[in-house]
Amino acid sequence: MTSTIFALASGVGRAGIAVWRLSGPATGSIIETLIGRIPSPRYATYCSIKSVDGALIDRGLVLWFPAPASFTGEDMAEVQIHGGRALARIFSDTLIQLGAHPAQAGDFTRRAVLNGKIDLTHAESIIDLVDADTERQRRQALVQAQGSLAKQVEEWRARLIHAAGYVEATIDFAEEDIPADLLNRVTVSVAGLVKEFSDALSQSSRGERLREGFAVAILGAPNAGKSSLLNQLAGREAAIVSHVAGTTRDVIEVDLDLKGWPVIVSDTAGLRDATDDVEQEGIRRARVIADRADLKLVVFDASQLPDLDPQSMSMVDERALVVMNKMDKTTQIPERILDYPVYPISAQSGQGIDDLLQALELCAESSMSGQNVVFGRARHRAALTEALESLKRFDLGLGVELAAEDLRYAANAIGRITGFVLADDILDVVFREFCIGK
Repeated sequence: MTSTIFALASGVGRAGIAVWRLSGPATGSIIETLIGRIPSPRYATYCSIKSVDGALIDRGLVLWFPAPASFTGEDMAEVQIHGGRALARIFSDTLIQLGAHPAQAGDFTRRAVLNGKIDLTHAESIIDLVDADTERQRRQALVQAQGSLAKQVEEWRARLIHAAGYVEATIDFAEEDIPADLLNRVTVSVAGLVKEFSDALSQSSRGERLREGFAVAILGAPNAGKSSLLNQLAGREAAIVSHVAGTTRDVIEVDLDLKGWPVIVSDTAGLRDATDDVEQEGIRRARVIADRADLKLVVFDASQLPDLDPQSMSMVDERALVVMNKMDKTTQIPERILDYPVYPISAQSGQGIDDLLQALELCAESSMSGQNVVFGRARHRAALTEALESLKRFDLGLGVELAAEDLRYAANAIGRITGFVLADDILDVVFREFCIGK
């Protein structure tokens, strides 16, 4: 029998209002004990809320959602009382006395999936909405919550099942009058799906960047002004600025919101031949960050012109923006380096920062914008890749039985994205990011 769970959905701590959620078969009896009756469904009822021995806990609002017309598909209730640690303790203890159990992260949404109220992509959109820091992230999560990803997946799965049915028809009804071009139609359909799956995978990195953030690494020689640049981009003193070379020993990260695009900027240790063990480790980490970054801001010291630091020069490529700091120290700043445009700035005064931010925003937008239906999670890409590999194996020349099996396998792989094929390990992957009360 399914247990009855509860959670403080509004978060722990002092607050004006605390929202408690319950779900499960005992929810009705618990509410009846707390307030003396079952309230009208989906109406907020103001009432006294009492403990098991009849003592007043608080007065607040109770909402009753009988199954199956609830978020989880089970009997559910919400109790809104005043926030506060003492009140939370006594109310939680009362619910446990009445047979409810504290919910784990994602338990409510997990039950909604298991009871067929939502699919896995909708569940993932819920946590993405909760975690969204920027407007673009919110929009992507909302698009997924409205079912665009699920519709695409189910349309693909239906086409795969349809194609598999055609192939199996040639096996089961070999003596019947089957259209001669039936298998040709299947071959054309599979070729179309291979292209669509490949295109979706090529776009998937955009969705992941939008969820996780566009990674930018600030690189350059010691005293080139990397930390000062980070502070300018952040609009605060995020990093220690010093004229002593090697001050930055570890990676310092700052989250930016560039017109809705989430950007993570990392300040790194200065690139040079260091002898200090700690600084050497910082430089090693800087190179690792540079390799993983979506974009590099390679900072040069204009006061050193015409000399250009060779280690910094090795970082300049198609993933880099060339930044010439201390533009006030010289009038001979080149327009291009290695045929890449140069962005002159003064990290001290802020001159040129707006132009650099605009270039950074364009890079982020081109990397993260794209189609609405985005397979932005590793789980999605793994399932889509399995399905694509099955379709690439599809070959009627090797036998219709094997061809039908490849199509069935591809349909099952695709079905795991929405939860048509459910397994505990898939559910664990989806719900490990959830918070208590969702």
